Amino acid sequence: MQLLPGRAITGMSAILLPHLDSATVDWVSLDAHIARTHEAGLTPAVNMDTGYVQLLDTDTRAQVLDRASAIAGSDFVAGAFVADEPKAAFDLDAYRRAADEITLRGGLPVIFPSHGLNNHGDAAWLDAHGQIATHLDRFIGFELGPMFVPYGRIVSLDTYRGLLELPQCIGAKHSSLNRELEWDRLALRNEVRPDFLVLTGNDLAIDMVMYGSDYLLGLSTFAPDQFAERDRLWAEGDPGFHQLNDILQYLGHFTFRPPVPAYRHSAAMFLEMRGWANSEAVPRGAPTRPDSDREILRDIGERLGVL
Repeated sequence: MQLLPGRAITGMSAILLPHLDSATVDWVSLDAHIARTHEAGLTPAVNMDTGYVQLLDTDTRAQVLDRASAIAGSDFVAGAFVADEPKAAFDLDAYRRAADEITLRGGLPVIFPSHGLNNHGDAAWLDAHGQIATHLDRFIGFELGPMFVPYGRIVSLDTYRGLLELPQCIGAKHSSLNRELEWDRLALRNEVRPDFLVLTGNDLAIDMVMYGSDYLLGLSTFAPDQFAERDRLWAEGDPGFHQLNDILQYLGHFTFRPPVPAYRHSAAMFLEMRGWANSEAVPRGAPTRPDSDREILRDIGERLGVL
């Protein structure tokens, strides 16, 4: 795959939802983190996996949307999430309601996976997105691997081609953690629809932006300032990109090790260490990391110059 030096990178950063304890959201820290992400030049992405969307009640999800809209205006994206059970049918009306909650506040919906959307085969997955497209002018698709959620799905390349043929779908987040699958998507995008955003969700290979991917990452919530600087260096052809990218990638490999969903606790630790959160608490039901991680996180923070 050819490198594309000097390319302007579109960066979207999935916002961690900080907590004061296992049942209490740290709203002050959330507001500040949305603001700093937006001010850095990245698009805040709320109610994503990084924001514990699967663990939130309806009122909390709505309050997150209200705050994102108040801070970032229409420059935010958000997960259109539908809670269901294994073997559930695809619920178009539920997805419409979830997407409308976002668009009414000026945001762009990301079609978040569910059992009903993902567990009935590739053809049904594509048909569901076609139905969603009849209701929305613009949305972002989302392939999420099962290492993140049990109802994750990575579709075939032929099915992905069908997604590119939906004009309402302006891009798709790809979270397989597999370079080859993403390179295949980039090649297809370049052939079929060059304006389509391949948004890497590969926190283990954040240099995919060198090949034409943009990003919607959870890792960037640790350091949106450093990701924005990295992106600037790439656009300017500055070789300092590689050194900064290497340190950020080290952070990604450490914090996204199995069990992968525990990266959110790593992020909470790191934000607290940076003075950007009041606690490292995570909501009840979220996996955690050992306290011994702090020493390594501090070393990485010092290498980045943020601790």
